[in-house]
This record gives sequence, structure tokens and C-alpha cells, in this order.
Amino acid sequence: MKLADIRELIGAEVLVGEDKLSTVEIEMACGSDLISDVLAFCHDKTLLCTGLVSAQVVRTAEIAGLSTIIFVRGKRPDESVIEMGKAAGIPMLATDLPMFETCGLLYGAGVGGICLGADGSRRGDVG
Repeated sequence: MKLADIRELIGAEVLVGEDKLSTVEIEMACGSDLISDVLAFCHDKTLLCTGLVSAQVVRTAEIAGLSTIIFVRGKRPDESVIEMGKAAGIPMLATDLPMFETCGLLYGAGVGGICLGADGSRRGDVG
């Protein structure tokens, strides 16, 4: 799914990456406020839905190779974090929707997620 379609679907404001809306393709989404989970289970063509607005979110996205960060619950990072996103070339969007609803809308539109077993092991993609 193109990032432009996602922006429209969740009514998001583009903070960084307006020029990438029609080129970035998203296959999976991860909704988490736990950096360790993001590092363990996310990869390229994945967007992160999070309420965290610190610099660590951008650093984590760089390390994990994430395609996009969406800030949920009306959260907006400060200008220094936005500048980090620009420098890293990572599109960043913001929505007033809660994480649950944002992820539900994405899933309903065909964006997959990761299915984990009770022990935390990856069992395959869903969606």
C-alpha cells in the first residue's frame, strides 16, 4: 500500500517526507511503544505506529530499516526529532487516532502484521 493511501486512510498530517508519499510502499505495520519489540520483529517496508516521540524512535527506525513512522494519539515530536527524521530520510506522519484504531484501519486495508507465538517466536505474516 502506498504511503499516500495510508495518509488518507488515517487522516494523518505529514511531518517529514511529503515527496515520498507516492513512492514508499508499505507491506507491514507494527504498533509498539517498546523499542526492543521493534528491533526484534520489524524490517524494511514496515511502518511503525507509536506514541513515543523521542530521538530513540528515529534511531530505532534507522537500525531496523523501517520505512515510515506514524505518531499516534495526537503526539507530535519536537523539532529536533523531526530534523533527525529528515536527515535519515524516514517519512514521519502524525494522527490523532489511537494506536489500536490506526492499526485496525491499516489491517482492514490489507497491510499485514506479524503473528507471534506465545513464546514470542515468529509464526509468519498475517494480513
